[in-house]
Amino acid sequence: MNTPLPPPLPLWSATLAAVAALALFGLERRGRAGIGPVAVVLVLAATASLAFAPLPAIAPLVVAVAIAALARDPDEILHSECALKMLWALGGACALSWAGHELLVLATGTAVVREQWAVLALGLEPTFLWSTALPLALLAGVVLLGCFPFHFWVADLFQGARPWLAPLVVAALQVSGALWLSTRLAGIESFQPGARLARGVLAQAVVLAFAAGGATLLVQRRPERRAGTLAGLQGGLMLAMLAVPHADPSWLGRWAAHLVIALTGASTLTRFLPVSSDRPAAGAPLFRRHPWVAVIGCLPLLSLAGVPGLPGSLLWLEAARALVRAGHTWGAVAIAGAWILALAVGLRQVREAFGVAAAARPPQAAPAAARIALVAAGAGIAAIGWTWWLAR
Repeated sequence: MNTPLPPPLPLWSATLAAVAALALFGLERRGRAGIGPVAVVLVLAATASLAFAPLPAIAPLVVAVAIAALARDPDEILHSECALKMLWALGGACALSWAGHELLVLATGTAVVREQWAVLALGLEPTFLWSTALPLALLAGVVLLGCFPFHFWVADLFQGARPWLAPLVVAALQVSGALWLSTRLAGIESFQPGARLARGVLAQAVVLAFAAGGATLLVQRRPERRAGTLAGLQGGLMLAMLAVPHADPSWLGRWAAHLVIALTGASTLTRFLPVSSDRPAAGAPLFRRHPWVAVIGCLPLLSLAGVPGLPGSLLWLEAARALVRAGHTWGAVAIAGAWILALAVGLRQVREAFGVAAAARPPQAAPAAARIALVAAGAGIAAIGWTWWLAR
């Protein structure tokens, strides 16, 4: 999949997410004041909008910005914990991928990706060198997409980071991972042995991502971690499209536009959702006090789960069709199973949020900034679905 120029759809989606993040940050007023948080929001939103798509080294820079933003305030213990986990997982993956990239440069004598495949196609280099370097070069992209078994950093961010920061960090890192992989795979069809190796590695990663990632949803009890796992499955959808040859180049833009809006709404909504329990209980305060806001705010979470009628379901369907057409039977089976589990978990979470009938409404209203963010994200999901429907 070649990296396309950033279309307007991810741009306005990222702008809407940035406005929601700044509104939530203004509500909390935590940490040291200054231009730092605003600059971080703008950088992450620009990354999620594919504004930095032509830059091949954007992924390590985004990782550094995300870790610095999380470690900025020492009073936020969970932020510091997330920063340490990301430094260990994402930093190590970027280092290994850099080593794989340097091995390919050593083997071919050029740092230009398309020229590397042309040199390797001559058959002058030993097979073991490039066959070891190529999977290493792809590792950072898989880790940044948050696919299983690297899904833990996404769930930790949704649970530990503040709601104004978590969705933009996850969206920017996942988009960076997609750009990393699409850049590394550019023109690889001209070197068929490398194309077979890369597609085979990614196809195996797709099966693992959906089979184990879908099963992980069944054991999650906290809504934040469920939303994080659903975000990891969205990374698996991008991985599935990269695992098939000649995928639609516009798919990256549509996926990024949906991702940043859906994560913004889901991250905000999960702060008001109850933890799953065996006993039925009264509905969450947001759903009892502001039922229509809650209904609109549920759209991003349900779209992540692929509920039919929402734009997220089209992404699930297109990824499954691409795997079937490419002959990846086990990948198609895994994505179908994960889709069913995601639907079940998403609908169960909404049912628990509405709960049983209660005699009185909660006396305290939900914060206005949070309600605005939920309505904006829900309206954004509806607008994306309408735009895609008109384009069909």
